[in-house]
Amino acid sequence: MRRLFFLLLICGCADPDHSPPVDESRPSLVRAGTLEDPALVEASGLARSQHDPDLLWIINDGGAKPRIHATDRRGASRGVIKVAGARNVDWEDLASFRWHGAPYLLIADIGDNESKRDMLSLYVIEEPDLNSTSVPKVKPKWRIDFRYPDGARDAEAIAVDAVNERVFILTKRDIPAVLYELPLAPRGDDILTATRVGAIGSLPVPRRQDVEYAPVSKDWYWQPTAMDIAADNLAALILTYRAVYVYERDVDDSWFAALSRRPLVIPLGGYREAEAVVFSADGESIFVTVEQQRAPLLRIDLNGAMAE
Repeated sequence: MRRLFFLLLICGCADPDHSPPVDESRPSLVRAGTLEDPALVEASGLARSQHDPDLLWIINDGGAKPRIHATDRRGASRGVIKVAGARNVDWEDLASFRWHGAPYLLIADIGDNESKRDMLSLYVIEEPDLNSTSVPKVKPKWRIDFRYPDGARDAEAIAVDAVNERVFILTKRDIPAVLYELPLAPRGDDILTATRVGAIGSLPVPRRQDVEYAPVSKDWYWQPTAMDIAADNLAALILTYRAVYVYERDVDDSWFAALSRRPLVIPLGGYREAEAVVFSADGESIFVTVEQQRAPLLRIDLNGAMAE
């Protein structure tokens, strides 16, 4: 993954201050398929399976039933699992990880469009194995309730560093976006206070006119909507509405240091309103989707982008 990233980087990075134009000479973005499950009307989070490299998990945005949806890497539905005892107030992101040898999914109920929620929740469930049995529902193994130290925040992006047992949350409406962290497996049932890590200055900074005109243009290109950390814990993704930002991390780096460096920028071209992103299990590809029924499932092949 590290060599792939380096070779991609020297092929050229777009200006992070704006959603960059599509480089037609580098066809790294392809439509892998369409999300066929009709219940997926507002896909807001993607996670790779720890059981099956061809399987992805997806969640719907707020107000939908508390379900996780399985799809293959072409968008074909593989099943739906109910999350018993959970409520989808505003589910916005999804992450998978291994902890003490077992596979888990973390569901992030962190959306807060009007910044009014006093408490937000993360649900951690053991990932069902669809290859071995049919599991109609699962119960959370644990739940993390938290608030921010500096007032309510809207966020749509989370990532899990299972090695260091941390959950990272990136706010959406702050300029620049702010990174917070929580313990992955806290002790007790108390409501936690997230730790403010710092502002992520490597993401695009909108011009004043962009911010003022956004309610009319419906173009908030700079706002982060999803995150992911690669299986090897050495790379991360941040998705905005218009592009994917890829970051490399050295073993001794903090994630804040890694996310503060200049990223590789992969524009999404004509696709707007991107809401979910994930590395493939082998780190060779990136998958992206948007919030709509029968949404496109996009794939960015890092080897393909490197080939030129």
